Amino acid sequence: MIVSLFWFLLFVGGGIALAYNRIDLRTSTVATGIALLAYTILGSGGFFWLLLLWLLFAVMVAPNLTQFRREKITTPLLEIYRTMLPSMSDTEREALEAGNVWWDGELFSGAPNWDRLMSFPAPQLSEEEQAFFDGPCEELCSMLDEWEISHELGDMPQHAWQFIKKHKFFAMIIPKQYGGLGFSSYANAMVIMKLASHSTAASSTIGVPNSLGPAELLLHYGTEEQKQRYLPGLATADEIPCFALTSPQAGSDAAALIDSGVVCKGKWNGKQITGIRLNWDKRYITLAPVATVLGLAFKLYDPDHLIGDREEYGITAALIPTDMPGVTVGRRHDPLNIAFLNGPTSGEDVFVPLDYIIGGQEMAGKGWKMLVELLSVGRAITLPSISAGGSQAAIYAAGAYTQIRRQFNMPIAKFDGIGEALTRIAGHTYIMNAAVSVTSGAIDQGEKPAVPAAILKYHCTEMGRKVANDTMDVHGGKAIMMGPKNYVGRGYMATPIAITVEGANILTRSLIIFGQGAMRCHPFVLRELHAAQDENRERGLNEFDAALFGHIGYAISNLARSFFLALTHAKFSTVPLNTPTRRYYQNINRYSAAFALAADFAMLTLGGKLKQKELLSARLGDVFSSMYLASTVLKHFENQGRRATDLPLVEWSVRMLMYHAQEQLHSFLRNFPNRPVAFFLRCFIFPRGRTYSAPSDELVKKIVDLVTRPGEARERLSRQAYTTLEPGNPLGLLQEALELSEQMAPLERKLKQSRQEGLIRSDYLGHQIDEAETAEVITKSEAKDLRIYHQKVMNLLAVDDFAPDEFGRSGARGKAASRGANAVDGKTRAAAKPPAQKAAAKIKGAKKKTVSKKKTAKRASGAKTTAKKKGSRQR
Repeated sequence: MIVSLFWFLLFVGGGIALAYNRIDLRTSTVATGIALLAYTILGSGGFFWLLLLWLLFAVMVAPNLTQFRREKITTPLLEIYRTMLPSMSDTEREALEAGNVWWDGELFSGAPNWDRLMSFPAPQLSEEEQAFFDGPCEELCSMLDEWEISHELGDMPQHAWQFIKKHKFFAMIIPKQYGGLGFSSYANAMVIMKLASHSTAASSTIGVPNSLGPAELLLHYGTEEQKQRYLPGLATADEIPCFALTSPQAGSDAAALIDSGVVCKGKWNGKQITGIRLNWDKRYITLAPVATVLGLAFKLYDPDHLIGDREEYGITAALIPTDMPGVTVGRRHDPLNIAFLNGPTSGEDVFVPLDYIIGGQEMAGKGWKMLVELLSVGRAITLPSISAGGSQAAIYAAGAYTQIRRQFNMPIAKFDGIGEALTRIAGHTYIMNAAVSVTSGAIDQGEKPAVPAAILKYHCTEMGRKVANDTMDVHGGKAIMMGPKNYVGRGYMATPIAITVEGANILTRSLIIFGQGAMRCHPFVLRELHAAQDENRERGLNEFDAALFGHIGYAISNLARSFFLALTHAKFSTVPLNTPTRRYYQNINRYSAAFALAADFAMLTLGGKLKQKELLSARLGDVFSSMYLASTVLKHFENQGRRATDLPLVEWSVRMLMYHAQEQLHSFLRNFPNRPVAFFLRCFIFPRGRTYSAPSDELVKKIVDLVTRPGEARERLSRQAYTTLEPGNPLGLLQEALELSEQMAPLERKLKQSRQEGLIRSDYLGHQIDEAETAEVITKSEAKDLRIYHQKVMNLLAVDDFAPDEFGRSGARGKAASRGANAVDGKTRAAAKPPAQKAAAKIKGAKKKTVSKKKTAKRASGAKTTAKKKGSRQR
């Protein structure tokens, strides 16, 4: 019995070890053969049992015979695979191939190589970038008052605009050779974070030109002539850029774009040339009201074949000066009362030369590819940085406010409910800081992380929403009453803007993160897809064969890894560092294997239907995102020098993320349509059940202490925020009050004790100070300090009120005009179609005419033939 158990454990343990460590097929076959031979000679198995084992071994040997494998196994499977391939539009394919695979690929592998992440240097500002951050960026913040911008001016003040232009805030991404600042992606992110901590309007206005816009498109795809023409002007803001993609008919679905450009002959500077006649109707375009150069996405048509054999070229991008006849700009939207310049633009029969296409005529039809490639980087910077910057301001303010705001004779930070909200604000801010810092640093090292960019866009903006909600809750009525004293309300109102733009969050979570990640980051799926689509059948077979058997080995390995790591709580998993965070690396290793296993079986059993199962895709995307964000938290902790005071924030962040990953995996399995497969996967993913726990209450108390007292951890958490002490900056004033509260604490304890002893009778703090001074409980100097502190606190707790006549607004009611097909004058629906719809109808009409002519010709030809036949019969 003991001998049999030994051999059983040898075979099972050996098999798991080979799969766990991903030993190649040939080596595994040899090792298995040696063990089986030893068992045959030394073991006690009967003839039938030995025969069965050797037959199984023969099955294992067969795939090692390359020619046999390709003919008998791979070829039939390839034919089946081709029938299962999901349909894919050109826009989906171009989005799929955008950017490159970085750390996200390691997480999808089931066995992440942590050295790859840890080898990236910690991002740092150069001396020039630091000087800009500490100088012009700080100075611009001092010029901005969000109440003045949103309520009084409806725009940033003119002197702020001039300052932005003078110091080239719009030119952070433009190289110095074209007159720009040539900053790194990390510097770009840090500047946006500081601005966002003080003014949503300024961060949005400056963030967009430094993200996806004309400058970025020109730098990557423009001709040298276009770069020389536009980039110097964009650098000095003599040219104000905007980029117009979204239209009433096409939001997330870019393929539905009806804005058109038709290649035709026309007059340009007195000469007859071949150009493009453009018609468009766009909305939600940042900086459109003041733009001088418009980046335009449209569909290009060439019905007369003036530039080639094709009639439809697809989405194309061009640069259009806004002072051209037929171009309309100037009107504004009102995005949730946040006064950054955003509005519609339209164009009717605007004729431009072909060289207005970004990159020239050869880039016709390649606009969508250009956009998704740049979005794969830009989406990781601007919106996540705005969310992170706003959250830094939120925790800095909330931590101080909850310490100076008293209820029931103690700071409200002492209440567990408030502490829980504070902890969420702090933890989410730490995650966002880590994600933005690590990902922007990777971009500066040459990575183009398309899937991480989508993860950051979705999760940072969603965490920003949670932070805004919690910040409103802990401030209570103070955050509700709008006015110059309300430093919370505008950020709360602005939150949905980031949620909506650059890929709506519901779409991003349901379709993009896992939908793109599964194909892009999986080590074998894209190789299999390309091989199956290869027109060279022999080469395709060879490539598919290598990818397929690599994939099979990968799946078997993930089965073994997932089971073993779950069974042992990943305690024996190899990680690069022996630090207090070591267990978190091991937990990510475990969930990486579990995720890879679940993703593989989802793709295998559901095939092309998986992209229609949006809830399942979203849950797998959440698991993937949680692992990525937890990885950035660990890397950020290392980059900042392993500060011991930050460990509570690191623990809360990783625990919250990995607990979410566990629960989403559980939810995925619970809702997986193939129940036997779901049961099978649960046995390997959760053999001991769901054992990972959320952050503890004790951890909450530690984090509350960190963020409600002056200290290095509190400062580090809000390092990029605008916290300078000046009359117009609530963060600086709150920090001053927080520091004073520490100093005043002993005096307040004296007052409290004196009141308990009956020496002080008043309920009002001001009178208590007077009585304490009279009774010599405190000195005159101490009384003066207490009065100053008390007044500062009351100023910060105060809210605004207004006279009835201050609520009027001129020019707003009844004058708003919707664009496109909605209305002409804001009151009546338009019967006429907007320019883009008219043009689309013309193009459709032209196509119908062409088809109709062909049918008429065909009918005429048929009639002639019939007449001839009749005549022949008559003769």
